[in-house]
Amino acid sequence: MKNFYEVIGVPKNATDPEIRQKYRKLARKYHPDLNPGDKHAETKFKEITEAYEVLSDPKNRKKYNLYGENWDQVNGIGSRYQRGSHYSHFRQDNQESNYGNFTQSDLFDGFGDLFGRHRRPSRSRRIETAIKVGLEEAYSGTNKRITINSEGGKSRQIEVTIPPGVNTGSVIRISPGGGQQIILNISVTPHKRFVRKDDDLITKVEIPLEDAILGGEINVTTLTGEVLLKVPAESQNGQRIRLAGQGMPKLNHKDIKGHLYVEIRPVLPKNLTEQQRDLVIKLKDLRSK
Repeated sequence: MKNFYEVIGVPKNATDPEIRQKYRKLARKYHPDLNPGDKHAETKFKEITEAYEVLSDPKNRKKYNLYGENWDQVNGIGSRYQRGSHYSHFRQDNQESNYGNFTQSDLFDGFGDLFGRHRRPSRSRRIETAIKVGLEEAYSGTNKRITINSEGGKSRQIEVTIPPGVNTGSVIRISPGGGQQIILNISVTPHKRFVRKDDDLITKVEIPLEDAILGGEINVTTLTGEVLLKVPAESQNGQRIRLAGQGMPKLNHKDIKGHLYVEIRPVLPKNLTEQQRDLVIKLKDLRSK
């Protein structure tokens, strides 16, 4: 079994934000929707998702740190019992151990593999599915209906809530009951107007050449409507102007938003009149002196 920390690419003492950041980066890189037909990417995505599910849960991470690959075979005794130390503390007369009310049976339940017995606790039925959402849906949050298979092969539809701020690589866990756990792997479809960089957005806006030179005001479309943007004089092609708080909401912190960067694209005039050409010639002469 692979080391979950190595799968994510973080040290054992990594903080929760460090693990989450590294996972999101890897999830975007190997997401099946972004690597269609790539079996290696699909396998990697499943590996990092499995590792993240354990390391992102404080209780499971603690068990994993104590027991390694056998973490899910330990049923609640890790905090009171150190694996490998029970030989000196376990009493062979079937009485209680030195660690409280743990009987011989309790110890075998927790560490059956060490004594030739293997008792694996039952695990909930896990269903993993991919969901695509648009950028506007990722901005405001949305509800989606998905079909899941119930006991006996029957299928049923349930409605799931996608919170604001999700991005490609986000994972949502839902427990609809009946011992089921649903893992939703989110991918956000590309947008024709905006490019997303984490919680920031970038949009390109064409403006008349004279506005780029002299400055002016333009209407800019955001995800919530139009805003008036002041363009400074002598703005260069590709120059970006920041609209604070007009980006994507931060996942689980919808009141915190990224920024929208407006990239200026001056448009060169066509079909100039003789008078307009004369003015350009005069400008050229003046700048050459």
